[in-house]
Amino acid sequence: MPWIRKRFGIGPETERELLAISPRQMDRRLREQKRQARRRLYGRTKPGLLLKHQIAVQTESWDVRGPGFTEIDLVAHSGNSGAGEFGHTLNVTDLHSTWTESRAVLGRSQPAVLAAIQEVEQALPFALRGVDCDNGSEFINWNLRAWCQGKNIQLTRGRPYKKDDNAHVEQKNWTHVRKLLGWDRYDSAAALEAINDLYRQELRWLLNLYLPSVKMVKKTRVGSKLRRVYDAPQTPLQRVARSGYAEPSRLAELTNLQSRLDPFELARIIDRKLKRIYELANPRLSPGSCPLHKDRRKWLRPDNGCGKDAPWKSLKAGVPTELGNPAQSAGFPLSHTRGGGSSVTF
Repeated sequence: MPWIRKRFGIGPETERELLAISPRQMDRRLREQKRQARRRLYGRTKPGLLLKHQIAVQTESWDVRGPGFTEIDLVAHSGNSGAGEFGHTLNVTDLHSTWTESRAVLGRSQPAVLAAIQEVEQALPFALRGVDCDNGSEFINWNLRAWCQGKNIQLTRGRPYKKDDNAHVEQKNWTHVRKLLGWDRYDSAAALEAINDLYRQELRWLLNLYLPSVKMVKKTRVGSKLRRVYDAPQTPLQRVARSGYAEPSRLAELTNLQSRLDPFELARIIDRKLKRIYELANPRLSPGSCPLHKDRRKWLRPDNGCGKDAPWKSLKAGVPTELGNPAQSAGFPLSHTRGGGSSVTF
């Protein structure tokens, strides 16, 4: 108040009224003035919040009859620090076929993310018809919206802080990215080039041409339980081929590639490339080592688990090993393994 009194020269009566007025009453009295000031401040350029409200929210269950509608997300490779620029993996997952494409970008700039999406669109064996994203500024921007409008691509978003709205791509973030690259920091051009070399070739071929998965057909409630019915296991390529939406030339090329490649040889190459990628991680800003072991690189591998699944955590008394940590010794591999295990399994 002393500064207001000195600057505006208010009298004692006005000062008493200002001290007595409540904050809520101030907001009501100044509502119109604030609205006018906001219009002058932004002019013709609207804030990002208004753009977000122009993009529809997709919360209902997807009912797609063919490929082309996708969910996209970024997976950060920041290690222990979010400072500076570091690599991200752009994940694009088709809802109908489960076809997945990944690209590594440095930072989260709008031009870099849009360029990666455009590259993915060219690599898909079907037309891109829909993109569903989260509320990050790397997706909610005029560049991506204008590109989608020009290509007649439906752009939707999920609700803030509701990861279940993008459940399909969130699953692939774990199985296709985090299980392989772990939580290390990749912030160099060489590391991103090596990751993209893996994404564009062997990993893409193995996951989309050879790795089958099941999809839920329907859910039936039986008393208090929910019974789920799944279809027969199919690879993403099989689902694309049977949909009738694939580009014939691209489908013939992929089918020929599937007949020529050996999935076991692909697994061996993936294993070798991953070892090279691990060497390119930033060791100073990557997760710390296990307190019981000096060789920290051994414990940064995604197959060693984390949290309660970490190898240095004690098992619960009376709980079988298969139940206490199924990824380690349940009799079937769940993640990428090295050393004494198989080459690449999912």
